[in-house]
Amino acid sequence: MPKRVLQGLVVSDKQDKTVVVKVERRFTHPLLKKTVRRSKRYQAHDEGNSFKVGDQIFIQETAPISKSKRWIVVGKDAPAS
Repeated sequence: MPKRVLQGLVVSDKQDKTVVVKVERRFTHPLLKKTVRRSKRYQAHDEGNSFKVGDQIFIQETAPISKSKRWIVVGKDAPAS
């Protein structure tokens, strides 16, 4: 099963080896037919503490790393998969 890859914006880098990434999705509301924006925050593993607030990054699903981390940072560029 392929692992999901999401693109998001780093909103926090205060924790060691962890970044908080805000991922936004857009969809059309089924009844109102308007475009709706929803966002969700993910904690992702950043081994080198190399990403700062405001960076656009890609995160990939992985096995659990800690209680709240299920994602790892792939990089600033799209993965080659």
